[in-house]
Amino acid sequence: MATDRHTSDDFVRPVRRILTGIAVVFLLGIFLFWRIDSPRAERVRAQIVDQVVPSVDWALVPVTKLAGMVENFQSYSRIYEQNQDLRRELQRMKAWKEAALQLEQENAKLLDLNKVRLDPKLTFITGVVLADSGSPFRQSVLLNLGHRDGIRDGWATTDGLGLVGRVSGVGQSSSRVILMTDSNSRVPVMVQPSGQRAILSGDNSKLPPLDFVEAADAVRPGDRVVSSGDGGVLPAGLLVGQVVEGTDRRLRVRLAADYERLEFLRVLRSHPGAPVTDPGALVVPDRAPATVAQAPEAVDG
Repeated sequence: MATDRHTSDDFVRPVRRILTGIAVVFLLGIFLFWRIDSPRAERVRAQIVDQVVPSVDWALVPVTKLAGMVENFQSYSRIYEQNQDLRRELQRMKAWKEAALQLEQENAKLLDLNKVRLDPKLTFITGVVLADSGSPFRQSVLLNLGHRDGIRDGWATTDGLGLVGRVSGVGQSSSRVILMTDSNSRVPVMVQPSGQRAILSGDNSKLPPLDFVEAADAVRPGDRVVSSGDGGVLPAGLLVGQVVEGTDRRLRVRLAADYERLEFLRVLRSHPGAPVTDPGALVVPDRAPATVAQAPEAVDG
């Protein structure tokens, strides 16, 4: 067995060397033939190309298919990236849609507020905010309106959007306004559309809580809050803000007034109405007594 294996190896090695040499010589001849610059050699090369190249189309089929697969894969990758971009854009559009719906609701509320008819006697005077208290424990501002302008204690102040506070302390040419965020502020309010009455209590925060709500289950975040007019201090129907739920799970109010930019305030002149002494006169007005004409007395003759 060892002798046969040794004999086969001695036979294969020379044959392999001969075939390798023939291949090298053949390739070298093709190279030299292709480098010959002769019209006759050029015609021969052209004939060889015409005969060989069309017959190798079958060899180019896998290459063509592979190139098509690579191109399709790149196309699918681009489509996938575009799909992801469209998904992200759709998420952004959903967020903008929610913001647009909230703005639409707020716009509808403001439009509805514009239809509110206040007492025609309720006029206002606008003043400039001179300074604030500068204390974290007291929320108030100073106006350049006072007794000379007819300002009185307890009058409501707004910034054109919502209720800001009430006048507390009047001087000759200036007055102090206690803001609704002050811890000493207590404003009777009404929640719409449920009609629940409550007290807006200031706690030196931007979101004052609602206390003493009649039926808290009937109040929902997003409800509109207006002044109720209870107590006769502030007029009824003034926009206060919107109900929100605080981090402490309490019902609070996001004030409509822009407390970050209090430059001008409107002081609403509110005069108490005439007291009603006879309720029946509101239903049946008093009639003037009828005059009875008396006949002249007969003169005895």
